[in-house]
Amino acid sequence: MSKTFASAGDMEEKTISFDELGDGLYAFTAEGDPNTGVIIGDDSVMIIDAQATPAMAQKVIERVRSVTDKPIKYVVLSHYHAVRVLGASAYDAGEIIASAKCRGMIAERGKEDWDSEYGRFPRLFQGADSIPGLTWPTMTFREHMTVYLGSRRVDLMHLGRAHTAGDLVAYVPDSGVMFSGDIVEYYSACYCGDAHFKDWPATLDRIAGYRPRALVPGRGDALVGEEKVQEAIRLTRDFLTRTYEPVAEVAHRGGTLKEAMTACRAACDERFKDYAIYEHCLPFNVARAYDEALEIDTPRVWTAERDREVWAALQD
Repeated sequence: MSKTFASAGDMEEKTISFDELGDGLYAFTAEGDPNTGVIIGDDSVMIIDAQATPAMAQKVIERVRSVTDKPIKYVVLSHYHAVRVLGASAYDAGEIIASAKCRGMIAERGKEDWDSEYGRFPRLFQGADSIPGLTWPTMTFREHMTVYLGSRRVDLMHLGRAHTAGDLVAYVPDSGVMFSGDIVEYYSACYCGDAHFKDWPATLDRIAGYRPRALVPGRGDALVGEEKVQEAIRLTRDFLTRTYEPVAEVAHRGGTLKEAMTACRAACDERFKDYAIYEHCLPFNVARAYDEALEIDTPRVWTAERDREVWAALQD
């Protein structure tokens, strides 16, 4: 029997947690679903990642309103993926901020990614008809931008290519709390379909260099304590290495993509089989790792049609 495509069969509602990591700093998590960060300043609120639809974003807004009535002034996009950005309109924020590269990727492949992720994650797109269109940043930066929420400083930084070419992190210096987007995961598979495997470890090093006292990963539990944060960084690095190296070995000797999938499973299944979205990510991760090993620097665009083709080709 063939496996259900990606996460199309995962329709069970997840339990939401809303954890305070520091004064006015919160993590909206849901058992391996995409996380959202909340930063409350003196006069306003910043949201880190918007969820997939305005209807899904309302679940975040309900939690925010349980702790503050300050206006949501900023929505920050950690990267361009649909499950992170298409709910932005619900917040009625004055500014939507992303890296310049992220905005370019929305222009280049945002609609294709929307169609792709809708097919992969139907449960995350509850109220899909509430999406008004692609989410376009109103402010962008190349490497660093500082935003003040009253006296509270938030540093937005592009630290290098990783999960995508346009990832950013948000760091709150007064508390040592970082919001990493999907650059760091915790007991969740890294989705690597748009990744830069060779650059990602150095980007993790730069995050580790800040020695965050707490961190909100892209998926998985909020992490409190420097030891927990460094554990998540190590686990993420291990996942990337164990995925890329066997695939690259097959690609370099002229082996097939299906052979690369077999090699990756041999290296990864036992260790990561219980990670959230592991089976979902695996074929897309292998396809990208194979391309990168062959020096294809820019990830190929994932369309709904290509998703299905790769999935079918790499099933046992």
